[in-house]
Order: sequence, then C-alpha cells, then structure tokens
Amino acid sequence: MFEGPIIGNCRFDRERADAAIAAGKVAMVSFGRLFVANPDLPARIAQGAPMNPPDYATFYGEGPKGYIDYPTLS
Repeated sequence: MFEGPIIGNCRFDRERADAAIAAGKVAMVSFGRLFVANPDLPARIAQGAPMNPPDYATFYGEGPKGYIDYPTLS
C-alpha cells in the first residue's frame, strides 16, 4: 500500500544490500550495528575490506567499551 521509498535495516551486509537494492525490494539500506563495530564502514564497503564483528555483549553498556574501541583500517 505504501508507495514511497523503503529503507531496509536488519542484518544487511554489502552483498545483501546490493542485491536488495538491485531487486527493487528497497530504495536504500541503513547499517546500524555494523556501523557501531566499523566506524570506517563506508571505506570498508568501498574497498571490500573485512568487517569487525559487533560485540553485542557491550551494546548499551556504560563507558566506551564496544563503541569507540573497534579497530579501523590501517
């Protein structure tokens, strides 16, 4: 019924996002958890670099652990 753009957001990686957009299932994709674990996510996607896995045990906790301690690309 809704005819506007749809933003996909749930368990997407680059390949799944590209496929969903190409198939017309969504207009765009957002990356929440993956962005937390990869502060340089746009660069990683552009380079096809591996992703840091999110540490779900540290989400919504106190302090910086799990938010600002993920490694970036060299």
